[in-house]
Amino acid sequence: MHVTMIKKRLENGEPCQKCVQAEELLRRRGLWERIDEVVVADVRDPSSPGYLLASQHGIDLAPFFIVKRGEQSVVYTSVLKLIGEVLSPKPVEAAAGVPDAATLAAELSGRRPEEIVARALELFGSELAIAFSGAEDVVLIDMAVKTGKPFSVFTLDTGRLASETYEFIERVRKHYGVPIHAAFPQAPAVQALVVKKGLFSFYEDGHGECCGIRKVEPLRRTLASYRAWMTGQRRDQSPTRSNVSLVESDPGMAGPSGSLLKWNPLAFTTLGEVWQYIRDHGVPYNPLHERGFVSIGCAPCTRAIRPGEHERAGRWWWEEATKRECGLHSELNQR
Repeated sequence: MHVTMIKKRLENGEPCQKCVQAEELLRRRGLWERIDEVVVADVRDPSSPGYLLASQHGIDLAPFFIVKRGEQSVVYTSVLKLIGEVLSPKPVEAAAGVPDAATLAAELSGRRPEEIVARALELFGSELAIAFSGAEDVVLIDMAVKTGKPFSVFTLDTGRLASETYEFIERVRKHYGVPIHAAFPQAPAVQALVVKKGLFSFYEDGHGECCGIRKVEPLRRTLASYRAWMTGQRRDQSPTRSNVSLVESDPGMAGPSGSLLKWNPLAFTTLGEVWQYIRDHGVPYNPLHERGFVSIGCAPCTRAIRPGEHERAGRWWWEEATKRECGLHSELNQR
C-alpha cells in the first residue's frame, strides 16, 4: 500500500490551513509515518505535480489522499475517513485469560495513568469504550491516542447539554480524529416523563428518574456491545467516590461476555494533576471551565461553583452531597 497526500500551496506561497490541520492531526495520532509521499498542488502553477493529480482525479479541494494498493487507487478527501478506514491500527484480539479485577488492580497499583490506559487497551483494544464528557475523560482519550492501540469512545447526549459542551465534543472529535458514538435516550420514555411531570421535575422530586431515562438506560444499551469501559472517576471528586478502584468488576453493566471490567486510571489522580496534564499536553477542554464550572453535566443541573465550594457542589446543588450521582456508576450504591 502506498499513501500520497496532496497539499495545496496558495497564491502567497503558504500552505492551505486545512492541509496544515490535517498534518497536525496525523502527527498527533502517530500516523504521519504512514504517509509515504507528499505532493504539492501549487495554484500558481497548473503544471505542478499535485495540480495534475487533482485534475486527473477530478478533485477541487485540499488536502486529499490517494491510497494505492497494487493497480487500484482510492481517493480520500476526508482525513478522518482516511484514518478510520486505512491508517488506524486493526482491532486486536483481547488477550486470552484476562485477569480478574482484583488481580489487575494489584498489578497496576502505583502505576502511572498512562500505563494503566495502555494495559487496558492491550487487553481489550476497541472492545473497550471510554466514557467521554469532561476534562478527565479527554485526558484519557489523549493518553489512549498516544498508545497507538485501538479503542472506542462514546458520549451520552441527554438532549439537555450546554451548547458549549456540544462544541467541545466536536472539537475533541476533530482534534484527535476519533469517532465519538453519541448515545441518545429513548424518545418515548423522555416524552412520557415530560408530558407527565414537565421539563423540570427533578427540582421537586430528585434527579434520579430523569437521569435514569436520559443517562443510565442509554449507557446500559451502549455498553452491551463492549467487554470493558473506562471512566475519569477520581477518589477526591466526591464522598461517593472515595473507594473507587483502578479496576473494578461492574455488576450493573453487562456486555456480550457478561459483567464488564471497569477501568478508572485516574482514581488516585487529583484535580490539580488533571489540569496540569491538560496544560502540558495542549488537551482541549470545555470553555465552561473558564467560567467557574468544574464538574459539568446537563445545563439545568449544573452551575458554576462559588469560592471555597467543592468541585461537585455545582451538580444537583439542591440535593444532599451523598446523593449527587446520576446512577451511571452503579457499584457506588453498593458500598
